[in-house]
Amino acid sequence: MNFVAVDVETANSSLSSICQVGAAFFSEGKVCDTWEALVNPEEDFDPFNVSVHGITEEMIRYSPTWFTVYNTLRPLIEGRIVVSHTAFDRVSFLRVCEKNNAPICETRWLDSAKVVRRAWPEFSKAGYGLANVAAHFDIAYRAHDALEDARCAGEILIRAIAATGLSVENWLERVNLPIYSATHSVARNGNPDGPLYGEILVFTGAISMTRFEAADAAALAGCEVCAGVTKHTTLLLVGDQDVHRLAGKQKSSKQCKAEALIAKGQRIRILCESDFLRIIRSKENLIKSVPVPSPTPVPYNPVDGYSAKVD
Repeated sequence: MNFVAVDVETANSSLSSICQVGAAFFSEGKVCDTWEALVNPEEDFDPFNVSVHGITEEMIRYSPTWFTVYNTLRPLIEGRIVVSHTAFDRVSFLRVCEKNNAPICETRWLDSAKVVRRAWPEFSKAGYGLANVAAHFDIAYRAHDALEDARCAGEILIRAIAATGLSVENWLERVNLPIYSATHSVARNGNPDGPLYGEILVFTGAISMTRFEAADAAALAGCEVCAGVTKHTTLLLVGDQDVHRLAGKQKSSKQCKAEALIAKGQRIRILCESDFLRIIRSKENLIKSVPVPSPTPVPYNPVDGYSAKVD
C-alpha cells in the first residue's frame, strides 16, 4: 500500500502552466509525509483560474520555476507508483517537463478516477469527480489546493483497496481492463441448495479475505451477492473491526443506508463477518470450500481519523 498521490494547479488553460504542486506519501494505508510548493510558471494568470484556486501572480512572484521545483520533487517520486485523479495532472507533468527541457521522471501512474469507476458501480458512469467521491465517503478536504487534492485522491484509493481486495499493483492492471469485466465483479447468483438461498447480501468494511473470495463463499451458501444496498437487500455483512468501532467513529454509507431502510420497515439483518462464517460453517450448513481467514487480524489503519474500511 505504498504510493505517492500528486496534484497540480495551473495558472491558465495550458496544462504546462503549473503554479502549485502537492504530493502526499502513503505507507501501509495512511499518510506518512507530505510535500508542496508554489511554482512560478513564467506565464500569465487567467482570472478564471485564480478564482478557482486563489493563487495569484503576486503570490508566486518570488517562487522557483518548475525546473528548480522538479529537481527537488523528482527524487521523491522516481520509480514509484504515482496516483492522480484523472489524467490531467499526469499530462501536466509531461507538458511542463517538455516546456522546460527537463527529463521525464520514470514512474508508474495510476488514475484514481479509473479506480473509482471500477471499484463502485454507482460511480461507473458519472459522479466520479474528486469532490463528489470525497463527499460520498465523508473525506474532509479543501478543494483546489494541490496538496489537499493529492491527499484526498490517495485516501480514496485506500478505500478502493479495502473494498475490493485488490492491491495497488493489482489496480495498475485492473484500470486497463473494461469497467464491467465479469471477472472483477463481486456480483454472484446464489446456490439454490445453499442454506441461505433467497438472501440478498451486500458487503461493507474491511474483511479478512478478498471481496471475490467472500463473494464466492456467500454465493455457495445461497446468497445473491450485490454491490450496493437497495430495497431488495436482506443481509449487510460488515467487517468485524468495523462492527466494533465505537466512540462515535463513522459508519460506512452502506450501513447508514441500510439502517435508514430498516427504520422505514425493510427487513435487513446487519451481520458481522465472524458470525456469518459461523453460520455457513456450522455442522448443519458445513461448506468446506469457504476460505479460512488468516489467524492474524487485518490491521486497523486510521487515515486522518478515518478507518481503513470503505463501503
